[in-house]
Amino acid sequence: MSFTRTSILIALTGISGLPAGAVKPESLKRMNILFVFADDWGRYAGCYKGLDGRPTLNDVITTPHVDRVAREGIIFRNAYVNAPSCTPCRSSLLSGRYFFNCNQGAILNGAVWDESIPSYPLMMRDAGYTIGKSYKVWSPGTPVDAPFGEQQYAFEKAGKAPNNFSEEATKRIENGLSLEQARNEILSQVRNNFNNFLAVTEKGKPWHFFFGPTTTHRVWIKGSGKKLWNIEPDQLKGKLPEFLPDVPEIREDVADYLGECQAVDAYVGILLECLEKAGQTDNTLIVLSGDHGMPGVTSGKCNLYDMGVAIPLIIRVPGGKGGRIVDDFVRLPDLAPTFMEIAGVKPPKNLYGKSLLPLLASEKSGKVDPSRDWVITGRERHVSVARENNLPYPMRAFHTPDYVYIRNFEPDRWPMGSPGKVTDTSIPDQNELENTTRAAFADMDASPTKAWLIQHRNDPEWKWFYDIAFGKRPSEELYDRKSDPDMVNNLAGNPRYATIKNKLAGRLMKELTRAGDPRVAENPPRFEMPPFTLP
Repeated sequence: MSFTRTSILIALTGISGLPAGAVKPESLKRMNILFVFADDWGRYAGCYKGLDGRPTLNDVITTPHVDRVAREGIIFRNAYVNAPSCTPCRSSLLSGRYFFNCNQGAILNGAVWDESIPSYPLMMRDAGYTIGKSYKVWSPGTPVDAPFGEQQYAFEKAGKAPNNFSEEATKRIENGLSLEQARNEILSQVRNNFNNFLAVTEKGKPWHFFFGPTTTHRVWIKGSGKKLWNIEPDQLKGKLPEFLPDVPEIREDVADYLGECQAVDAYVGILLECLEKAGQTDNTLIVLSGDHGMPGVTSGKCNLYDMGVAIPLIIRVPGGKGGRIVDDFVRLPDLAPTFMEIAGVKPPKNLYGKSLLPLLASEKSGKVDPSRDWVITGRERHVSVARENNLPYPMRAFHTPDYVYIRNFEPDRWPMGSPGKVTDTSIPDQNELENTTRAAFADMDASPTKAWLIQHRNDPEWKWFYDIAFGKRPSEELYDRKSDPDMVNNLAGNPRYATIKNKLAGRLMKELTRAGDPRVAENPPRFEMPPFTLP
């Protein structure tokens, strides 16, 4: 069956004929779980179009399979990571803890999994679930994918091309295949890996499958958004966030990223097709999400603004009411206790996450649980050499429906890493800036956007964009989410907002203290000493 015909078939049939409405939480117990967790997939899907009340990138992206899961399930409007960096985010996700309570799992380069920390996949396995995964679960880190049993539950023999769609498709086209043939070769690897897993599951025994493609992680082929996915860069005019120059080079870069997001959507379509053919759709919870915002752009990955920490979260509950849009603030570590509860496992102590089961079982849209009105995000260290002596850039944020308060604990350090080879008079060449992350400001991935910003750093028309991307930041930031959704107007120094700022700062510090965050509970914090930094 071709890719096009598969898309049409699924769109016509839908996922299930079960009646929609509220479900009893106990009916979700021991249910299968299909978890699609794409690396660097920010909050970009067609189903989010219009939810922000203004033009955005979601006006351009086309994701029919993700949208259909949303139509038959739940869109979480306010879903957040705990840390906008791959390994810390995944440490938090897999354990249900704050990232800063995961010891060396709280950093990226140099991460080591603490075996004393329970992880939900291994707890589910021990409770009788068959577990399996394709591609990335927890990395970089030692051992790779440790919280998922390392590689003993990997189903990847059919191939790993889905991790790099634009590169793999382009290579096949250059070797003489048509675009449709190239797509189908890559999608067949998704299909065969998942079917190989389904083949080893036992009838009547629940399973959990983690599908973690990295195609939305840089790098990808320039121009691939248009060539492979028919995304015209000029469609993005007037839709870029305020902190990105609306110029052809950056529009093309963003279009290429959206193309990789559409590749993830195509993978979702194949997984749904496999579920249907196996007759397991009606007893499988489907969860779609990503580990932080867009890489290689201002305010995205490695930042605590919404561009960096807001992510898609779309969940389909068999028999549940579809088309729900939930406004509750939820966070990725909520999934660990949710999955534990479904598996009949008692969650361990000291979890940050809070089970989503009551929200999943409800039939309400809008605000369901009034207590879910805040989340905390933060980070310590991403690229180890971004700053001298492997120093972190410690920051925490408190997010509410109206405001975001950010505390930068070491404002004298460079937030995106030191300038490296960038000086007032010289910079690396364009190829290096586009492809070598460590050439400058190493906590922003190499990209055409990064290259353009650095190349125009001395142009008065564009200097503001360079400064907001790479410049040092004050110790406190405060943003009005409603009047300033792109978070470019810092209100922390405005006396009119002093009461709000102090209130949010107090709430943040109270929660960090209660959680035992080493950044506030230790002097000096462990993150400032080896093994987190150089001896």
